[in-house]
Amino acid sequence: MAQKTSIPKGTRDFLPVEMLNREFIFDTIKMVFRKYGFLPIETPAMENLSTLMGKYGEEGDKLLFKILNSGDFLAKADDKLLSEKNSVKITRQISEKGLRYDLTVPFARYVVQHRNDLVFPFKRYQIQPVWRADRPQKGRYREFFQCDVDVIGSDSLLNEFELIQIIDEVFNKLKINTVIKLNNRKILSGIAEIIGHADKIVAITVAIDKLDKIGLENVNKELLASGLPQEAIDKLQPVIQLSGTNNEKIEQLKQVLNNSETGLKGIQEIEIVLEYINASSIKTEVELDLTLARGLNYYTGAIFEVKAKDVQIGSICGGGRYDDLTGIFGLKDVSGVGVSFGADRIYDVLSQLNMFPQAAMNSTQVFFVNFGKKEELYCLSIMEKLRSKGVKTEIYPETAKMKKQMNYADKKQIPFVVLAGENEMNEQKLTLKDMKTGEQKVIGIDELLAEF
Repeated sequence: MAQKTSIPKGTRDFLPVEMLNREFIFDTIKMVFRKYGFLPIETPAMENLSTLMGKYGEEGDKLLFKILNSGDFLAKADDKLLSEKNSVKITRQISEKGLRYDLTVPFARYVVQHRNDLVFPFKRYQIQPVWRADRPQKGRYREFFQCDVDVIGSDSLLNEFELIQIIDEVFNKLKINTVIKLNNRKILSGIAEIIGHADKIVAITVAIDKLDKIGLENVNKELLASGLPQEAIDKLQPVIQLSGTNNEKIEQLKQVLNNSETGLKGIQEIEIVLEYINASSIKTEVELDLTLARGLNYYTGAIFEVKAKDVQIGSICGGGRYDDLTGIFGLKDVSGVGVSFGADRIYDVLSQLNMFPQAAMNSTQVFFVNFGKKEELYCLSIMEKLRSKGVKTEIYPETAKMKKQMNYADKKQIPFVVLAGENEMNEQKLTLKDMKTGEQKVIGIDELLAEF
């Protein structure tokens, strides 16, 4: 009995038409990255677990895919731990590597390891897959691509502004209507100080970051479960529900955080970034959102998140500043900031809105019908000339019935078909058929080249 074919949950195969659409997204993003002076890098799919563990918080560590050691991975495992079935402790003995959870932590490792080969500030982009042992659902996959762009080695807020410019340009080119959510982890730290629980900053940020998903009541329950007293939760409510324009929110925050040096520093940074934005031609709405926390522990300053306005889906881009990340690997005082475009969610948005350009669908522009060996030789030289002009061209690989060849061209949505039989060859001509209109015309070889 034949084995039933399948792939792991949370992963996907992509058909050629889907790959062409994905490449349209990647090419658009790369083009914008390069305009701003960013250079490409790549890192391995797997990293040492010592590189990955402890960088994403407790929840993130649970979502890391661990790789079993090569060979007899149980040979050196502790028998007592095996009998106790303690999966956390035994994992440390049988697994030394894991699939990368994101591209930022590997990038920090990369910068430290190659610091003598890089020019700082170092502007990099990276487009590769990442893996998370998450529960698969709409818009959330276990394997997905990230398109990261980062500046490291500079603490200038011009970098934050430039990233917002890149976000604005990418989504305008893709014609996706978005809003950029903006916040600062220093403001969140200041809020934690003001309510008297600076030690609970991680629990507070993890909880309020879920506000859109689980609602205010459940956020408050989670805060209570984390050990935050009801009095502190009550003090937090006006801040979580802050409303008004960006300037109105800032003025209210200045009053709330008047006694927090850290909080006021965060407000100042937000004001500078907004000043750059107001002086620019950025078209995308930028909203100061105090509930935006970005659950990753390594963010220390500005944080960003981008939401599509016309589709119900999670964030399609996000990131922030991480002043301390390379310090974990021994390189102190190197500040970085970056954002990651979620290519898979962007794909889902464009698919739902039916907004992929038709050009991305067409792999081949001109298809030559194969009538036989003499006709093949006649067509091949013409095809070479078309390809030299960048025209995507193919010929059916064998002499088959006309109906079969035309069905092939139709199913591949090839817009033009060339027929070259004995009559055309004798006259050094071709018959060009427009597959959309059905119109046919006999033209010369030079005329065909001029058409494209």
